[in-house]
Amino acid sequence: MQAQKKYDKKPEWIKVRPAASEGYFYLKEKTRELGLSTVCQEARCPNIGECWSQKTLTIMIMGDTCTRFCKFCNVKTGKGTGWLDDNEPAHTARLLKPLNLNYVVITSVDRDDLPDNGASHFAKTIRMTKEECPKTTLEVLIGDLQGSLENLRTIVDSKPDVISHNLETVQRLTPRVRDRRATYFQSLTQLKRVKEINPQIFTKSALMLGLGEEKQEVIATMRDMRSHGIDFLSIGQYLRPSENHLPVIRYAEPKEFDELKLIGEDMGFLMVASGPLVRSSYKAGEFFIKEYIAKHRKDGYEV
Repeated sequence: MQAQKKYDKKPEWIKVRPAASEGYFYLKEKTRELGLSTVCQEARCPNIGECWSQKTLTIMIMGDTCTRFCKFCNVKTGKGTGWLDDNEPAHTARLLKPLNLNYVVITSVDRDDLPDNGASHFAKTIRMTKEECPKTTLEVLIGDLQGSLENLRTIVDSKPDVISHNLETVQRLTPRVRDRRATYFQSLTQLKRVKEINPQIFTKSALMLGLGEEKQEVIATMRDMRSHGIDFLSIGQYLRPSENHLPVIRYAEPKEFDELKLIGEDMGFLMVASGPLVRSSYKAGEFFIKEYIAKHRKDGYEV
């Protein structure tokens, strides 16, 4: 394996246009007015203008402190307090209702400090959101729940449209990139279990490039995803949040993302959103997913 250079300067294709659409300003005003916390803003997502223009967003529940210590993520970390706001599920659903969203992703920090990892709280939020926003396609981006089948079943039984859990990187790099408790095969197993519990729920995962992976390792990871029944895949460029996080080893060129998209489609993924600025929650992918689910519902499919 060749020695790899650590990059600091971003290439031209990483630059982002300022957000300036009617949809963007509408959601900016509404989320501020309603006091709704979005990952889009807190993580300074490069796609916020594009996604919000199509009325899709990602919100985070269960607090702002994660009990995992992944080396790529900028979310605050700690031991957790064991406390949850019992009113949050209903509050979240009520806040989402007036936004009339096409697609919403609900995610959370990892809560290893809770007996069920927050699964019942997540499920309650899902059920109430579906009740208040029946026309909104609902994706939940969850943690690995410490590998618990019981806690996963709690979330699956609340019947979101899509359950997403991100592998983030290839098997070799997983111990260096993610928290040591977040193992490669535990993540794959949980995604496979979703289908075993309810085959009608779609599954999704995401990978980042630029952490030192080899191309063949990425392709092997994609094969592992397909063998575990994953339907949708997002592939994007890792961007270093701060000097305290893992450095960028390389910036993958757009043509590499295009090639991986074609490879993924040939493998049988229903959708591959692949590009330097693609993130796990991304408007281009969400539009396809919403249309795909709508078609299946028309043909008699029901979550």
